[in-house]
Amino acid sequence: MEITEIALHCEKPKIHEKGTSFMWTDEHISKQLLDIHLNPDLDLASRKMSTISSTVDWILESQKENGVLNILDLGCGPGLYAEIFAHKGHNVTGVDISRNSIDYAKKSAIDKGLEIKYINANYLDLDLEEGKYDLVMMIYTDLGVLIPEQRNVLLKMVYRVLRQGGRLIFDVLSDKDIKQKVTPKDWEVCKSGFWKDGPYLALSESFLYNEQKVILYQHTIIDSGKIIKTYRFWTHFFNFEDLKQILGRHGFDSVTFRNDILPESDIWHGDNVIFSIASKNN
Repeated sequence: MEITEIALHCEKPKIHEKGTSFMWTDEHISKQLLDIHLNPDLDLASRKMSTISSTVDWILESQKENGVLNILDLGCGPGLYAEIFAHKGHNVTGVDISRNSIDYAKKSAIDKGLEIKYINANYLDLDLEEGKYDLVMMIYTDLGVLIPEQRNVLLKMVYRVLRQGGRLIFDVLSDKDIKQKVTPKDWEVCKSGFWKDGPYLALSESFLYNEQKVILYQHTIIDSGKIIKTYRFWTHFFNFEDLKQILGRHGFDSVTFRNDILPESDIWHGDNVIFSIASKNN
């Protein structure tokens, strides 16, 4: 393999250009992600359990006038939020693209005697009943990794499945100090690790698209067979006005924001994360 070929894979791409590989359905990587989700001491694939519990309490406080809720949890992972809502007596449907996460969530619900409906699917492809849900939630900044066309598809679907007066709650990354969120180039050689169950070289870097307030976090993985895979994570950053405009275009109103839900710790927590509540009142 020529060094020039590797260099081509590591060049800054056009904005929103797809990578060659998809992390969430890879059998090996999805198992690593599940382990990270379930680690109570990490704020990575999921937040720490204490933060999850306090976030659920805040969400329910914002919905207290509605009694028992029909909740749609998009990107539910292994069901950490869904189980707390179900324990509190709410009806929950969880959707996630990872088969490993959904299988774990289903077994966990059975073991705990919880009735939770889980769907293994890409939430961009969902065809759910119109006007069914009191609350649609999307937690851990998932909305910000969708490119604009995908975001439009998602918000159109969410608006359709919410009942009149229903609410969408989600969180995104703030555009505060965005340049500090560009990570330096890094590389590692592993006999086996997160990306593959076998030897590989991982080249990681990020690119800022300042005008669009987007950072691409890119990982180029080269295995012992000289196969190159490129994983791209397009991460969008927002302020309150950005979100009002985006939500307004899809019919949402009564939009409110909080940036004090998460504890302060680093540039990925505290007031660097905006939580939004948007209502379907039209």
